[in-house]
Amino acid sequence: MTSILAVSGSPSVNSRTELLVEHAVERLSVTGFDAGHLKVRELPAAELLAGRADSAALRAAAEQVAAADGLIVATPVYKASYTGLLKAFLDLLPQSGLAGKTVLPLATGGSLAHVLTIDYALRPVLSALGARHVVGGSFFLDSHVERLPEGGAQLRPEAELRLFDVVDEFIQSLPARTLSPAQSPVPGAATSASRSH
Repeated sequence: MTSILAVSGSPSVNSRTELLVEHAVERLSVTGFDAGHLKVRELPAAELLAGRADSAALRAAAEQVAAADGLIVATPVYKASYTGLLKAFLDLLPQSGLAGKTVLPLATGGSLAHVLTIDYALRPVLSALGARHVVGGSFFLDSHVERLPEGGAQLRPEAELRLFDVVDEFIQSLPARTLSPAQSPVPGAATSASRSH
């Protein structure tokens, strides 16, 4: 079964970025993928900040990345860039740590002023790590991800359609050899006209 790993780089508990990622992981799971979610904030902070790639926890996280056929890399936007937490994790990966992988970048932020963060801050790093293909990705406003009182999140309908659209584009961009007939985009997904890069 094709393995997809989502890596979220928010330092906040119950962050909108993580909630968005959970929706993407659920979409992948119902489509037939083995999809998991690595929350970088749950890794040992001292070891991460010290760059201790030899620590058991960080080595295990890097092995999860290495084993995945495709990655979702998600981050909130702080100071017009991705988080330092995500950067610390990406710095631990080997120079060719994303070689052969298809990557879907996702970002959340409070203002449309940050909409180009994926292209100007995150995409160059993913490419430098050897990603086979970085799909267009998408930026979501914080206001599009509503936290629910009972836990979890609800996306505004237009945001949900856009998320499903980019996830389906990501699926289509995975190497053909990794896909089974059951792992095709879910019928009724948003059209490319609604895609936002």
